Amino acid sequence: MSKYQESKKLVRKYFDALENSTAENVLSVLKEFTSEDYLWRGVYPFREQHGAKNVAEKFWIPFMNSLSHIQRRQDIFIAGTNEISGGKWVMSMGHFMGLFDSDWMGIRHTGKMISLRYAEFNHVENGKIVETGLFVDIIGFMLQAGVNPLPPSTGSYFVYPGPRNHDGLLFEDAKEEEGIKTLNLVNKMVDDLSALNESGSMGCPPEILEKTWSKNMIWYGPGGIGASYTIPRYQKQHQLPFRNNLKDKKFNGHVCRLAEGKFACFFGWPNLSNTPIGGFLGLPGGQVKADMQVVDVYCREGDELSENWVLIDLPYWLKQQGLDIFERTKQILNP
Repeated sequence: MSKYQESKKLVRKYFDALENSTAENVLSVLKEFTSEDYLWRGVYPFREQHGAKNVAEKFWIPFMNSLSHIQRRQDIFIAGTNEISGGKWVMSMGHFMGLFDSDWMGIRHTGKMISLRYAEFNHVENGKIVETGLFVDIIGFMLQAGVNPLPPSTGSYFVYPGPRNHDGLLFEDAKEEEGIKTLNLVNKMVDDLSALNESGSMGCPPEILEKTWSKNMIWYGPGGIGASYTIPRYQKQHQLPFRNNLKDKKFNGHVCRLAEGKFACFFGWPNLSNTPIGGFLGLPGGQVKADMQVVDVYCREGDELSENWVLIDLPYWLKQQGLDIFERTKQILNP
C-alpha cells in the first residue's frame, strides 16, 4: 500500500461519517475516529479544544443545528509528512455547504444556501486522528448572509473555486519527487518574505515575488480582504496594504507544513505577530501587537506558484485589539 493510503482512507471515512451524522450523534462519530487525547485547534471563538466532547459541544453541534443538509465540497485533498515535527497529516480544503436555517454566531439565518470556506488538517497516528486544525472563514460566511462587519475590502470576495485544472483531489498518492519540488518552492518563497520582514522593509519589490510566483498568480484571501489576480493587482489589493499598514512583523513558525504532488499547505499557531499602524482592513491603528493564525494552500504549475488559498483568523486578530465582531453584529443586527 502507498505511503499515505491508510491515513487518507481513515480521514475520508471520518468525513463521510460526519456528513451523515446529526447534532444529536456527532459526538459518537468524533469518539470513533479521534484519540483519547485529541487536540483540536480552530478560529475564534472556538480556539483550542481538548477531547471529542468539547469539540462537539463548542463547534460541531451549534454548526449542525444552524445549517441543515450540510455537504463537504472538497477542492483539494492531499497528505504528507509534516516537515516541522514529522507524522502523517491529511489536508482537505473546500466549502461546507448547507441551508442556513437557524442563527449562528449571532448571524441571523437566511433560509438560503450558504457556503463556509474551510481548510482542515488532520494528524493520524495508529488508526486515529490525534490532532486537527480546522480553519473556517466566518467573515466570508457573514458576507453571504448580508452582514459586513468591516469596511469595504481591497480585493473581491466570492465563493472561490478550486484549482484551475480541477486536479486537487489526490485520493491516490502522488509521486514523492513532485511534492518535494513543490515544498522546496514554497519554502524559498517563505524565506524570501521572512528576510524582507527581518530587514524592516515595509514594502515589497515585485521582483521578489517573481522569483517564485507566476505573473498571473491568483490569491484567494479571507472575507474582509478578498481575492486578487496578477502580481501587480495582488500587491495593490493585499500585499502592500498588509506590509505598509502593519509594523513589527514577526514570523513565528508553523505547526504543520507539507506537500503532495503540485500542492502544498501550512498553518501556524500563530504564524505571525504584527502591530497595526492604521489602514489595514480600512481600520485605524491601535498600536496593539496581535497574533495571526494563517492557513496557506498552494498550487504549483511548472516552476512557479500559480494559486494560493488563504484563511486568516481576522476575528481573533481583531479581538486581541478590543473588537469582537460577532458580539457587535449580534448586538446591532440580531439583538
